[in-house]
Amino acid sequence: MAYTTINKSTDYFNTKLYTGNNSTQSITGVGFKPDWVWVKQRGGTTNHKTSDIVRGVTKALQPNDTDAEATDSNGITSFDSDGFSLGAGGDYNSSSASQVSWNWLAGGSQGSSNTDGSINTTYTSVNTTAGFSISQYTGTGSNATVGHGLGVAPNMVLVKSLSGGGDWTSYHSVLGNTKYMRLNSTNAVGTQSSYWNDTSPTSTVFSLGSAGDTNTNGGTHVAYCFAEKKGYSKFGSYIGNGNANGTFVYTGFKPAFVITKMSSGSDNWALWDNKREPFNVNDNILRADTSAAETSNAAYAVDFLSNGFKLRGSDGKINGNNSTYIYMAFGQSIVGSNNIPATAR
Repeated sequence: MAYTTINKSTDYFNTKLYTGNNSTQSITGVGFKPDWVWVKQRGGTTNHKTSDIVRGVTKALQPNDTDAEATDSNGITSFDSDGFSLGAGGDYNSSSASQVSWNWLAGGSQGSSNTDGSINTTYTSVNTTAGFSISQYTGTGSNATVGHGLGVAPNMVLVKSLSGGGDWTSYHSVLGNTKYMRLNSTNAVGTQSSYWNDTSPTSTVFSLGSAGDTNTNGGTHVAYCFAEKKGYSKFGSYIGNGNANGTFVYTGFKPAFVITKMSSGSDNWALWDNKREPFNVNDNILRADTSAAETSNAAYAVDFLSNGFKLRGSDGKINGNNSTYIYMAFGQSIVGSNNIPATAR
């Protein structure tokens, strides 16, 4: 069985649903003070929105597009002890709109400069227990390294330019250090040395080449780094089989949140969680690379089981025959040191 030192995964990641009111409101029930909040309106074609403790609460990015960072005083206005507060921004808080927020805990504060790399970060907020850090840095346009603070090599890194338009460039350990994918794009995996300098992350730093999306000379960037933690998070790959008795993906815990992306071809980044659909089969997906509304369709279905997830839909975006997919998942172990079991639904 998969044991974990994380007794309660919802102390570090949690999904919270809420209803917009077109005014100000405080969202409670997250279970902790979040350091990274990602919001999407479920029923509307609105942009994904995200803010974090390092950049500041009113500094917004949109995971589904290439826009530079914007100041949004009507978006997320504060991170609170049990959630966050909102202004009247339509993408966050339209009247009567059903919304979802995904919330992560980093270091609990903006943090301080990390000097492990050739580029000193402006701020790094890090949670070594949960394997998650947020860093802001200024690029040089030349090969460089940036400290992440995790103490172990990250399995996934997401980098976004703040001062100019650019793709959300991702490193995934399964794909390797010569490859990249883009969170805001349906494109298949690409090969380019100028993103990660053909160098894998270490326990202290991740590497950059000269690409503008990750290392613009004089430009500011944010990096979200994730290290796998047994019984809580998993970053891997699977091969689809194209039918409703789909591939089973072992994670060692009961998933609460899963993102998948075909790496062998072009299709959407698919997102599921255990709050928008708390029972199997889970066929409610959102797509990170588009502003499209939530879709409920058996072709996109998965089961969240006690030790992994099983594809139940046959659509190519999640389970194409012989197609390869990467994923990231968060959840609760079968047995933690507090002996709380996680059972299949």
